Amino acid sequence: MSSTDGVIEVAHLSKSFGAVRAVDDLTFQVQPGRVTGFLGPNGAGKTTTLRMLLGLVTPTSGSATIGGKPYRELDKPTRTVGAALEAASFHPGRTALDHLRVYAPQAGVPDSRASEVLDLVGLSFAADRRVGGFSLGMRQRLGLATTLLADPPVLLLDEPANGLDPEGIRWLRVFLRSLAAQGRTVLVSSHVLSEVEQTVDDVIIIARGRLVHSSTLDALARLALPRVRVASPHADGLAALVAQAGWETAPAEAPTPGRVELLGVDAATVGAAAFAARLELSELTPHDPGLESIFLDLTSPAQDATNGVAR
Repeated sequence: MSSTDGVIEVAHLSKSFGAVRAVDDLTFQVQPGRVTGFLGPNGAGKTTTLRMLLGLVTPTSGSATIGGKPYRELDKPTRTVGAALEAASFHPGRTALDHLRVYAPQAGVPDSRASEVLDLVGLSFAADRRVGGFSLGMRQRLGLATTLLADPPVLLLDEPANGLDPEGIRWLRVFLRSLAAQGRTVLVSSHVLSEVEQTVDDVIIIARGRLVHSSTLDALARLALPRVRVASPHADGLAALVAQAGWETAPAEAPTPGRVELLGVDAATVGAAAFAARLELSELTPHDPGLESIFLDLTSPAQDATNGVAR
């Protein structure tokens, strides 16, 4: 496989269902050797985009390719792309091993591969158990095993952490990183950034069908401005200090005299300025908004869809 065969490229992709614009002029790339988080709130258009990548939904306009080709033009699609979209469907009366044996011929692999992938996802102990008795987390692992049957270089996983306990999420994090380390392209969708922030290398964030941010995870983290909550019994003096220093204040739903939240400044700087101005402070609390707050800000309906985009 060449270095470009595993590249996922979405270019000016749009999809309308009647009057509803589910995906709107979406453009991004996903590179091999990295775990990429495809993020956005429920209804943002993530699953529709993945379905267009797999040829299950026809775009209204634009293109979605894997290795430069639409899915339907791939020579051996099941050997190129492994996908788990939404909740996987399992026959409750089949064992985990039998479920994989059913799909093995479609993937073009021998029955022995079923045992191998069960071992890969940590389900060997449940090989002969009926799927109807599986927990949601075990079903997630079995769905992942199904996508790995043909050992594909590209993986599209829709909400793979759903239903996993903390130990399962930790296992998934290590497993996905090991797959990317092998040179695979791993695209993982989620509506909760905190589920994948310790897993992904890159992030693509969409809201209302549009791209709102695309960068490395580190670059996203740098968008977080330090915040400091400040209060003083001398409201006028605090207001004068903030104005004189030119500090930016966070909007408040119910502004309170003598109390403010400052953006882009640390507590030490504020404390030193207050000391120099002989201003008494009753509160000086640093606050790190964290990645989840950034994610929520980017995907907020009030956020203009073009803000925050990093190309």
